[in-house]
Amino acid sequence: MAKSFALVSSSRRQAAIAALALAAIVVHLALRYGGNATVAAQANWPLWIALALGGVPLVLELLGKLLRREFGSDLLAGISIVASVVLGEYLAGTLVVLMLSGGEALENYAVRSASSVLAALAKRMPSVAHRKHNDAVDDVALEEVAVGDVLVVFPHEVCPVDGTVIAGRGVMDESYLTGEPYDMAKTPGSPVLSGSINGDTALTIRTDKQAVDSRYAKIMEVMQSSQQQRPQLRRLGDQLGAYYTPIAVALAIAAWAASGEAIRFLAVLVVATPCPLLIAIPVAIIGSISLAARRAIIIRDPAALERADRCRTVILDKTGTLTYGAPQLVGEKLAAGFAAHDVLALAASVERYSKHPLAAAIRRAGVEQNVPLAEVGEISEAPGAGLSALVDGRRVRITNRDQLLSENPAAAGELPPPGGGMECVVLIDDRLATTYQFRDAPRHDGAPFVEHLAPQHGVQRIMLLSGDRESEVRYLADAVGVSEIYASQSPEEKLEHVRRETAQGDTLFVGDGINDAPALVAATVGIAFGQASDVTTEAADVVVMDSSLAKLDEFMHISQRMRRIALQSAVGGMAASVVGMLLAAAGYLPPVAGAVTQEVIDVIAVLNALRAAWPPKTLSHVN
Repeated sequence: MAKSFALVSSSRRQAAIAALALAAIVVHLALRYGGNATVAAQANWPLWIALALGGVPLVLELLGKLLRREFGSDLLAGISIVASVVLGEYLAGTLVVLMLSGGEALENYAVRSASSVLAALAKRMPSVAHRKHNDAVDDVALEEVAVGDVLVVFPHEVCPVDGTVIAGRGVMDESYLTGEPYDMAKTPGSPVLSGSINGDTALTIRTDKQAVDSRYAKIMEVMQSSQQQRPQLRRLGDQLGAYYTPIAVALAIAAWAASGEAIRFLAVLVVATPCPLLIAIPVAIIGSISLAARRAIIIRDPAALERADRCRTVILDKTGTLTYGAPQLVGEKLAAGFAAHDVLALAASVERYSKHPLAAAIRRAGVEQNVPLAEVGEISEAPGAGLSALVDGRRVRITNRDQLLSENPAAAGELPPPGGGMECVVLIDDRLATTYQFRDAPRHDGAPFVEHLAPQHGVQRIMLLSGDRESEVRYLADAVGVSEIYASQSPEEKLEHVRRETAQGDTLFVGDGINDAPALVAATVGIAFGQASDVTTEAADVVVMDSSLAKLDEFMHISQRMRRIALQSAVGGMAASVVGMLLAAAGYLPPVAGAVTQEVIDVIAVLNALRAAWPPKTLSHVN
């Protein structure tokens, strides 16, 4: 709040100075050309007032920067104001005050405008939720909603929290959050996102996250913080200004020395300041942050936007990044005397009561093959020993190879040779029935994403780091087209590997687990997928809320596009200013005309920078 108040206060102060300067110029021109010689003699009074009340504070502020050795191109404005007063060119000096203060006010306005979509989204969020208890529904403040509460979302209302549907069927419009232009079907078990708009039917949901932890809240945090931050690309603009300023001063001095006219010194400096890069670059950054947030990409560190396009090494985690993080049943080795359909029916019946990651894969296979589920009794799951239950009078046990062999070494002759991936063993009435094989399937967009990194983003090396064994990592790498792999990596080894690569050049690391957090911090740009833990997302520079490589590609394109637009505005504006300086040095552009010319250049640069907030037709080449 303090930063926000300071931004508003500074904006108002700059706007007031700009208004004073503009009023002084208007009154000066009216007095000067009003036709009365006596009145015309007093025409400079408004300019003196504007220079005293507006110019002096600006010069003092810029002098403070000079003492701190901050040699930005806005220092040219201070030199111009002082030179105009010394040379008696009060109108030109007041125009510089107008440009400098007006530029700051324009920057603040443009920054707020770039985030206008998110601001509109903030107004849509409800302040109350309809909490259901027994048969009663009461309205409660949104901050009172707790995880596990049952809420009712009425037709056409905005969903207040992230949750899961437990009753009702309908659709929700999630386009504000995901960018997808169609309604998403919602049935019991479907996730719902805060900020989405309900359709024509009421839905009953269970709260999974408090409002402050929801996706909507994360996007709002970006809106509130992004306007305040001065990211690295802005500092790059100041660094460019450090070169630009002495060049402009040297050209102004040369023009003065060559012509013998001090007025040319002032004319050159007026055209040279303020440089468009001081205004346009932050506008492009904030616009890109807003665009990314609309695409469910949360940019926690705006400097990542500038750094990502420079990364020539991409390091990818395996599970949950290039895979779905959900093992699938891909094969079985059935023992003699058993039918695959019957064994799957018994196994799926038992796995309904297990939280093991492989249990979900067996249940999904049962649903896909439409096997009948039976009643289960006497179920137990001892730690490390697997699941055991009585199903239709048959004893069913699901365990792993090592556990079975530790209990019965003779079973080694019955078990098939170990294959790739994960596995479990199913025993029926103490007889080996089948060995199921599982793999974490590669994402469907994994291969297209990897394939296009080099031609579209200039990536030179793609590496795969994983804690899994090499056979699993190699299987995935072959499937998506990555040749450089490092398997069986501990978190410490991942961190050391990323540090070593980052020391050699900029790196982009993508992960989604707690063990990825150190590597995310060590990389030049760390990107976490949205299903990651709080620890991981805190360590990341960027959080992709939808676990999708296409969304990751969108961020990379947004970064690429932002840098291109920012440099267009900054370099283009500087080039135009240089042309103006040369004209002023040659005597073709007096100080007043030069000030007007520079103002036009600034406006054009800012308008071009605002394009960063506009969504292009295509943001990703990955399907």
